[in-house]
Amino acid sequence: MERDDLGTMVGRLGRRLIAMEQPILARHGVTMWGYVVLSALAGGSVRTQAALAASIGADKTRLIPILDDLQERALIEREPDPADRRVRLLGLSEPGRALHRAVRAEIRSAEDALLGDLPAADREAFLRTLAALARRAPAGDG
Repeated sequence: MERDDLGTMVGRLGRRLIAMEQPILARHGVTMWGYVVLSALAGGSVRTQAALAASIGADKTRLIPILDDLQERALIEREPDPADRRVRLLGLSEPGRALHRAVRAEIRSAEDALLGDLPAADREAFLRTLAALARRAPAGDG
């Protein structure tokens, strides 16, 4: 069976997902990168700005204005590390957690609508396979 290349198919799907998510993010007053940061911090595994940048594939210097904006809006907390005052420790504030939950719920609802026509077994297999492939791709790729 002839098919498009993976890059073509994933690119098309990626563009559709971004177009679907943009109005949701705009309604909540957060950028795509802001949401990426909130999502990474919601996982609790990232504590420093350098570790965050590496985990999401962002340049450290370009990440600073995003963190500044989120901090000014009281969505994240950024404090000096008592062990090394040059290092900033990051965490979500309660308003940040609430915003992340609200945005994620709307995005998941839109994803459910997108995948709704697929049989349940196909949907589960797609999500499981996509998660496995995503784990194999370093954050900085792409």
